[in-house]
Amino acid sequence: MALTQQQQRRPQAPPTRCLQKRQFTSTSPLSYKTIQEARSRYRSGPFSWGSGLFFLAAGAGLYVYLQFEKGRMERKRVAEAAKGVGRPKVGGKFELLDQEGRIFTDQDLKEKYALVYFGFTHCPDICPEELDKMAHMIDLVKESCGNVMKPIFITCDPARDTPAVVKTYLQEFHPALIGLTGSWDQVKAVCKLYRVYFSTPPSVKPGQDYLVDHSIYFYLMDPDGDFVEAIGRQHSAERAAKIIAEHVGDWRGKLNKE
Repeated sequence: MALTQQQQRRPQAPPTRCLQKRQFTSTSPLSYKTIQEARSRYRSGPFSWGSGLFFLAAGAGLYVYLQFEKGRMERKRVAEAAKGVGRPKVGGKFELLDQEGRIFTDQDLKEKYALVYFGFTHCPDICPEELDKMAHMIDLVKESCGNVMKPIFITCDPARDTPAVVKTYLQEFHPALIGLTGSWDQVKAVCKLYRVYFSTPPSVKPGQDYLVDHSIYFYLMDPDGDFVEAIGRQHSAERAAKIIAEHVGDWRGKLNKE
């Protein structure tokens, strides 16, 4: 059948095309093997127990480190304050005799830490108690740090405390103790160097018993012979040994452990 002229002029409709959906992401949706896995993932979110424990451990480690540094800086401040300008120096040059009758000077204190205590052999109670504590401190420090300390006993009663008397007395406490004595002037001079107060009753007759009043401290000296810290009666042997061990741990100079 022939088409009319009007039908030939009518515009033809373009062929229809099948429109396809365009995906805006190339990643595939999360797939879980079980419903329990999906629920577990939903509850935990982006963090896991492992990451939480890691952050807790890191925070605890940082706290411990900061506490250690705080303690170290405080010990450094105490040690430096003892050497500060305008403060009376504790310690200095002296010459005494040890319990074997040999000359012992301030130079013999060096290269190790020295723990110095002043007392007298006829003391009825305080000195024996403090020397028992000192003996325990010696063992604790040696156990934790090695052979790094010289324990020194200096008498405040040279009239009665000869080298032989001091030797016999110290054998009751610890074999590592070094006992020092000397003339009255020598002992008075070393007590002044360490800022130790002591006094004997006036007009004491030969052979008469008496007590000596004196300061009760342990003086900790570093391997260079400088004063570090005074340890009092309020410190237990354990606490005192910990203080000494901390100072030993902070030391960066020469330290003889033989």
